[in-house]
Amino acid sequence: MPLNKYESAQVQRVLKVLLLLGGHELKGLAPGEIAKSLTIPNADITRALNNLMYGGLAEQIGDSGRWRLTTRIPQIAVAMLNNLDRAESKLAETRQRYTREHS
Repeated sequence: MPLNKYESAQVQRVLKVLLLLGGHELKGLAPGEIAKSLTIPNADITRALNNLMYGGLAEQIGDSGRWRLTTRIPQIAVAMLNNLDRAESKLAETRQRYTREHS
């Protein structure tokens, strides 16, 4: 039963798969491993993985049948850190301007 009218079971499954794939960048995970770990039917895992693939967030590793996250997630994280660094620098400049002693 949804927590509220905006919650979607399908979207929640995709997000669970996304989070589970994190940390498995080298070997990836097989769909069956994902299904077992999340207790979600194989067909739903296939749909979730394909949605993540079409969204540019997951990819299949060669012919192995295993899946991993793409580099898009780390790229987002790096962009966030860069923005935080810029904001921190701007804050330091502003702080220095307001705390400078005038003669």
